[in-house]
Amino acid sequence: MNEQELIDSLTSLAPMLEEHAGESERIRKPVDSVMKAIEDTQAYRYFVPKKYGGFEFGLEGFMDIGVALGAADISTAWVVTFCMEHNWLIGLYNQQAQDHIFGQQPYLIAPGALAPRGKATKVDGGYRLSGHWEWGTGVMHADWVLVGALTDHDGPPEVCMYALPIADAKVVDTWQMSGMVGTGSNDIVVEDAFVPGYLRQNLTELRAGDSPGAQFHQTPTFRMPMLPVLGLTAAAPAVGCAKQTVTRFRARLQERAVYGTQDKQSERALAQSRLAHLTVRVQTVETNLKCIAKDVANWGESGEICPDVERAELRVRIGHVVRESRNIVREVVEVSGAHAHNLSNPFGRALRDLETLSCHTVFDLDIATESYGRLLLGLPSNSPL
Repeated sequence: MNEQELIDSLTSLAPMLEEHAGESERIRKPVDSVMKAIEDTQAYRYFVPKKYGGFEFGLEGFMDIGVALGAADISTAWVVTFCMEHNWLIGLYNQQAQDHIFGQQPYLIAPGALAPRGKATKVDGGYRLSGHWEWGTGVMHADWVLVGALTDHDGPPEVCMYALPIADAKVVDTWQMSGMVGTGSNDIVVEDAFVPGYLRQNLTELRAGDSPGAQFHQTPTFRMPMLPVLGLTAAAPAVGCAKQTVTRFRARLQERAVYGTQDKQSERALAQSRLAHLTVRVQTVETNLKCIAKDVANWGESGEICPDVERAELRVRIGHVVRESRNIVREVVEVSGAHAHNLSNPFGRALRDLETLSCHTVFDLDIATESYGRLLLGLPSNSPL
């Protein structure tokens, strides 16, 4: 299977995702049949290293998948793109970890709750890990979990990522949200689980593109900087949602009458102008997303380490893509009448979802712009890059 064939296979499922979007919101997780159909396309092999029988496809094609699925159901798209990308994260690990995981299964489906909400203590052969993590995107269909923890050892504690089977974790039903409800991003609890030492990875080593996996594979895919890849993974469904919302708005204008008249809203100059502005804005957002993805992929191709200032700039650019996607949806809902706020209306769902999604810490423009500004002035960044 080549990259375009997999992209086509996944995007052909968009009508199925759209059909079940309301259901995923009602049940507060992705619909099982939809997730099975996605898994059957071999989606999760997208970023698995070729050494282990994976496809090791590119970041730019991955954006096409995220946009297409996000247009159909942003919650399910969010889960799928994250779980695809988390196989890339495993590709950044040391060889022994990859041999262990990809040697026994072709891919994993795992949430990545990387905030250091756990504590790991060194023992013979590995670590004892305990913790409670929020934001477990993908946990409702997971076979592994990736979690962050402070690690006690000689010297200051390190922030590390640990990989462990889902059987060693508990899922706590906490996902009561106003938006992104269909992701089912419930909490993860681990109580005194043993994790072999090779399944621990210092997160600092992954950020710049010089990870153990980059040195092991020696391919561009695993030399890309981590946080920009994560940001793009999360941004692509937002762009797809905004794009589909504008498409629906165009169709709605052609049907909706102006209150108190027989005029179609599509006949009003202001509506025509607004549609034109929204169409160009969403096209620009998608173009910017793909441009950023190309820039990140180019760092992998270059074989060079992506400098702090470049990573900070990328974070700001990604944040603006998501903010503009949210603002586009806000404007559509603002001029679409009270019906847009019906719980079953796709406009209202899009707004709820993007208001929630845009609050993800990776899109926090206050933090991102401060960090970038400091670096431009020759000062050190005061946040992780």
